Amino acid sequence: MTRLTAALILLAVSAAPSFADDITDAMDQARKAYQAGDLGSAKQSLDLASQLIGQKNADAFAVLLPNALPGWKAEKAQTTALGAAGFGASTASRAYTNAKGDRVEVQISGDSAIVTQIATFLNNPAMAGAMGKLVKVGNQRAIQDGDGNVKMVVANKFLISVEGSADGASKLAYAQAIDVAKLSKM
Repeated sequence: MTRLTAALILLAVSAAPSFADDITDAMDQARKAYQAGDLGSAKQSLDLASQLIGQKNADAFAVLLPNALPGWKAEKAQTTALGAAGFGASTASRAYTNAKGDRVEVQISGDSAIVTQIATFLNNPAMAGAMGKLVKVGNQRAIQDGDGNVKMVVANKFLISVEGSADGASKLAYAQAIDVAKLSKM
């Protein structure tokens, strides 16, 4: 490599835009506060970074919520992200209604220790069977309870819940409309 090439590479790298965002800024602030011995500020900055990551995850979940099925209307997706309080969780949900007034709500949750606990029950066929009827949603095992509500865990990290006043077949159809393959890759 010539000196000119090395100089051009160094110039290009130093002139490259910073890819900092709110999350990396909060992590950098936490690191600086920690190095300065300010543990309180370091923790607050890390909590902020964690909350911002949760919000980003919830937004990504919202994209995976299904469009309205034929004969149904979809409301705008809602997202929430709770930090460590209440075991934390990132959630996206969307409600759907039809002309008869039936309602289905699809919710995707992640970033929570509770999902891991629920996965223990749902992944054990004997325990899951005690909670409702075992059904297949794509290649996923799910539980459909007596009211037709569907629950399934994807990749042991995400909980999908489909509930509402609609019949069980409609709830199952919405569960099957979720792109679990994309969700499992998150």
